[in-house]
Amino acid sequence: MAEFWLISAPGDKSNQQQWERMNTVTTKANLSSNFKFTIPDLKVGTLDALVSLSDELGKLDTFAESVLKKIAHSMSDMMEDSEDKVQENLLANGVDLVTYLTRFQWDMAKYPIQQSLHTLSEVMSKQITQIDTDLKARSVAYSNIKANLQSLERKAMGNLLTRTLTDIVNKNDFVLDSEYLTTLLVVVPKANYVTWQKTYESLSDLVVPRSTKKIMEDSEGGLFTVTLFKKAVDEFKAKAREHKFAVREFNFNEKELQSEKEEMTRLTADKKQQYGPLLRWLKVNFSEAFIAWIHVKALRVFVESVLRYGLPVNFQALLLQPNKKSMKRLRDVLNALYKHLDGVAAASVADAVVDIPGLSVGNQDYYSYVYFKIDLNLIDQK
Repeated sequence: MAEFWLISAPGDKSNQQQWERMNTVTTKANLSSNFKFTIPDLKVGTLDALVSLSDELGKLDTFAESVLKKIAHSMSDMMEDSEDKVQENLLANGVDLVTYLTRFQWDMAKYPIQQSLHTLSEVMSKQITQIDTDLKARSVAYSNIKANLQSLERKAMGNLLTRTLTDIVNKNDFVLDSEYLTTLLVVVPKANYVTWQKTYESLSDLVVPRSTKKIMEDSEGGLFTVTLFKKAVDEFKAKAREHKFAVREFNFNEKELQSEKEEMTRLTADKKQQYGPLLRWLKVNFSEAFIAWIHVKALRVFVESVLRYGLPVNFQALLLQPNKKSMKRLRDVLNALYKHLDGVAAASVADAVVDIPGLSVGNQDYYSYVYFKIDLNLIDQK
């Protein structure tokens, strides 16, 4: 279970009482595992600025999460491995995401608390936007190589009617540079091999006797050559269709076949060359984006707590990891515990949309206490 609830409630002098109350009503009933979530003393600014920032942070939160999911998807797509294996590579500051979140400490170096809330938000926004921009450029280049390589690989894995013949045919299978003769490739179902051998010479008066040779076979049939006069090709094709023999449209061109081989080799080398650096970039920037995202969450808790509980700033932020089987019960307990904070919200949680300036959330996310969900399931379910 990788879902967490980040909440806050008005604090007491030491904030210890709030913590103890929470633990008493939740952990003993096995409703959740709880962690303190420490947010430093940030610059409050004006009420109008907080209201405006609340909306901006909501959008930034959503954007940051989407960027994280794109990075995780790219990593999963590259590694072509199990979800667990990919998850092992999704780290923040060198530790797994749960550990980083439950031991969260504000990064004073990246986000100096002497700066205004708006400036901090801008720094985080620019950082995440830059990662998103870089991701698009790097992913497009790698994805194009991978797509082109997969296209060639699919051609090599198709049936005999469609697959590439690069590694199947060679010069000796064909009559080349003849004014009168040509060699066709014919796909014959396995059940019709005997019929082919008995009839191919009679499909036209201008077929060269004993000129057929099987050069490839798969589970469905075989690829045969046959040599005949060029002027009989249309007649031969028509008669072949009547016997369920399929003539492949193919002209032997050694340069084109060699070029296709070289393209496959080049794309394979390019993919291998880009794999390591791109994977390292994804890991580093996933970590950077995740750290920024959790700091955005912290900013949101701070701003919403000031708007909800007033000044001077005094609130306790708590991180809860709900027991999946007890989520509804946990929500009921929290609503009962904090209903005194906002009676209207407590009464309307189930059937109304609360519209408070600066709080751009619907009823499903609005409670009498400040609440934000953090979902660490960032990998697409396959």
